[in-house]
Amino acid sequence: MEFAELIKTPRVDNVVLHRPFMPRVEGTLCLTGHHLILSSRQDSNEELWLLHSNIDSIEKRFVGSLGTVIVKCKDLRIIQLDIPGMEECLNIASSIEALSTLDSVTLMYPFFYRPMFEVIEDGWNTFLPEQSFKQIESSTDEWRLSYVNKDFSVCPSYPPVLAVPKSIDDETIRKVATFRHAGRFPVLSYYHKKNGMVMMRSGQPLTGSNGRRCKEDEQLINATLRAGKRGYIIDTRSINVAQQAKARGGGFEVEAHYPQWRRIHKTIERSNILQESLIKLVEACNDQSHNMDRWLSKLEASNWLTNIKEILTTACLAAQCIDREGASVLVHGTEGTDSTLQVTSLAQIILDPTSRTIRGFESLVEREWLQAGHPFQQRCSQSAYSNSKTRWEAPVFLLFLDCVWQILRQFPCSFQFNEHFLILLFEHAYASQFGTFLGNNAFERRKLKLPQKTVSLWSWVNRPQDTERFLNPLFEANSLVIWPSVSPQSLLLWEGVFLRWNRSSKCLDEAYDEMIHIIEHNKELQSKVNTLRRQLAELETEDVQLETP
Repeated sequence: MEFAELIKTPRVDNVVLHRPFMPRVEGTLCLTGHHLILSSRQDSNEELWLLHSNIDSIEKRFVGSLGTVIVKCKDLRIIQLDIPGMEECLNIASSIEALSTLDSVTLMYPFFYRPMFEVIEDGWNTFLPEQSFKQIESSTDEWRLSYVNKDFSVCPSYPPVLAVPKSIDDETIRKVATFRHAGRFPVLSYYHKKNGMVMMRSGQPLTGSNGRRCKEDEQLINATLRAGKRGYIIDTRSINVAQQAKARGGGFEVEAHYPQWRRIHKTIERSNILQESLIKLVEACNDQSHNMDRWLSKLEASNWLTNIKEILTTACLAAQCIDREGASVLVHGTEGTDSTLQVTSLAQIILDPTSRTIRGFESLVEREWLQAGHPFQQRCSQSAYSNSKTRWEAPVFLLFLDCVWQILRQFPCSFQFNEHFLILLFEHAYASQFGTFLGNNAFERRKLKLPQKTVSLWSWVNRPQDTERFLNPLFEANSLVIWPSVSPQSLLLWEGVFLRWNRSSKCLDEAYDEMIHIIEHNKELQSKVNTLRRQLAELETEDVQLETP
């Protein structure tokens, strides 16, 4: 298919652009296969480049011959284009609609993007499973890498390489996979060096209404327990939902068959509920009525902060079982690709200081989200403004990033990265020139040949000159476990995402710049103090030598 077939009017002059907190711009609007571009007539530097894939929905309005197209973006921005001529406006609108809803992944911009920067480090090879496992291997010999899924035949949504107990052979794993949802057998998610406890994740067991049993499954998860120790199974569904799953062939671990494990149910909402929550929250944030009661009731009705609280509470529970109880943990919901990954990755943020560095966090996203099979293509195909009926869309990854921001806000000195880094990941998960978040799992990414045909986001982020803007100036390495508060009073709306297009951040930006200036000035003064101390020590030494006969 040629993009030209979808572009009815490639160029229109005298278009006026309206954006939040920016002066109106009059110029020329151009449509390409992947971008909406507006160039100012007055200022050659004033340009808007908007990826079609970032467009969630559009609205058309007409006043006489003047047409207006309101573009609502997946990053929650809303821009307005005033286009002279009804025909031109209709053509632009229908072209944008067609170009922003392309079905084929291979027609998306990452397959056409050619970087203007030198790729020093190929991000596709930066976080390979073998490299992550070396750190575990240095602490324990109880785990091994299995290539049982090298052709994706055991579990299509798992990567080809997985960490499993050393005492369990590949044939046993194949049998366990038939007993777990979509073949997602229990695998190692995190090894806690402090006490040797582990966190695993999987899909639900397929016990069904007949109480089916799998001794190989029991053998696998029991292999992770130390002598005389118990483990915890954290099920991210309510007991009622888990019971209902039995009627559809799913279920949960029966105590009689897993006597060394205690099962705990924590309710994290399913994807369709979460999408509704996001839509209601964004609607509340865009409500300009300035009525306090209305704002608070709409915020509460969205349940967004309630969802944040439930996810963080469950992650804290998993971390507590591992660090304070000295017990291993298995986390699963139904599929093991959404709430499970929120819990396992947030528990690592709490427990592991490495995950709070830029590279460590990238590695976490790679391991616990991309390689673990979170279906980004499905979940992030629409944001809060889409008019289409919700199918698989859900802000699962955005909720995770929001939870990380809540912890970052409570522990501002314990993270090497800043809020801008989290916002960047949110934006690129929904629309990007990079191929990192394309596809739903490693199998699809291999079929699409993404490492060969697209550039990784990490290749750009990890360039020193680009990493610099994501560094937290307050960071001081903290090797301790950090325990966030999950009380309602401690959780706030993430203004950096949900209110950035609704009110100016000028004052906050100025305060941030002033803070950096104070920190830099403090470093200079500290350096002078250290120099003066050295000089004083040298003078005192000379005095002693002079006084010595």
